[in-house]
Amino acid sequence: MFKGFLIGALLVAVIGYVIVDGGYLDLKDSSKSAKVTTKVAAESTLKKIQKRGNLQCGINTGLPGFAYTDDKGNWAGFDVAYCRALAAAVFGDPDKVKYVNLTGKNRFPALASGEIDVLSRNTTWTFSRDVKLGFTFIGVSYYDGQGFIGRKKLGVKSAKELDGASVCIQTGTTTELNLADFFRSNKIKYEPVPIETNEEARKAYLAERCDVYTTDASGLAATKSTFADANQHMVFPEIISKEPLGPLVRQGDDAWADIARWTLNALINAEEYGINSSNVEKLAEGTKNPEINRMLGSEGTLGQMLGLDKRWAVNAIKAGGNYGEIFDRYLGKNTPLGLARGLNASWGNGGILYAPPMR
Repeated sequence: MFKGFLIGALLVAVIGYVIVDGGYLDLKDSSKSAKVTTKVAAESTLKKIQKRGNLQCGINTGLPGFAYTDDKGNWAGFDVAYCRALAAAVFGDPDKVKYVNLTGKNRFPALASGEIDVLSRNTTWTFSRDVKLGFTFIGVSYYDGQGFIGRKKLGVKSAKELDGASVCIQTGTTTELNLADFFRSNKIKYEPVPIETNEEARKAYLAERCDVYTTDASGLAATKSTFADANQHMVFPEIISKEPLGPLVRQGDDAWADIARWTLNALINAEEYGINSSNVEKLAEGTKNPEINRMLGSEGTLGQMLGLDKRWAVNAIKAGGNYGEIFDRYLGKNTPLGLARGLNASWGNGGILYAPPMR
């Protein structure tokens, strides 16, 4: 159970960081890094959260559609909505969240040290992160892939024509390794321009410190939506990687991982079952569908199995709606990002979004 932490502790003791996906996890970035031990994971996360009175959720420093502050200074977005749903499942109150905005570089130390309880920040599920670093990805909330954006005046219509180009890229992310692999496999060269946050990358790209910017396609759409001259830029057709994004927790507390996992599953299943923020209370009174009844607590003991109130899923869905409602509100066609559901449509509607049954 604690293999990942033992390996991580040994590497930290010797070199102070862990190599991951072409980047590194530098535990010196966290004030609590010295406390990264098996004890952190072995503690009852749920009890700690309940005693503290809030959920500590790691999010992006700022990414339109996914994590941003509204005109009142409140955090909102697709990834933030999951934090609110999880807090609602635990407390019955979606506002009992402390948001910790993290960069690609310091997000893993924050989770490993116990500074946050869950990371909900456009993070790709990879082998090394899941196994070597001792994290548990609780599911896929968004199926993505890495792409490129560049100015139309470059006269380039394909990423394969970028030989010698300068490329803005966030450090400590899977995009670094993907970028190197893509250019090497196509036998072309590039000049990396390392950037730590999406906002820095946006500013660097607009200041023409680099020819193109690469990140997940959803992130490119988010970034482009902020450009005053968006029609002067183009996203190239190539998608060079698989990027299954989703929340993650520390290994070592399976009960907390179950709560985090099944909250996401409840949001996905709710859309499939026709449950939304408007009708969830009525349906919670009982229906002819036993699966809906079990999920919403009028039958069975699913909440009790998780150590939560029987209305845990009702509260999670009320917090911001089902998966489809959340997607449409923050990322969909009627938002500045204008993203189609694509792969993220429910499996019954041509996508691959799928959650296990509630039984």
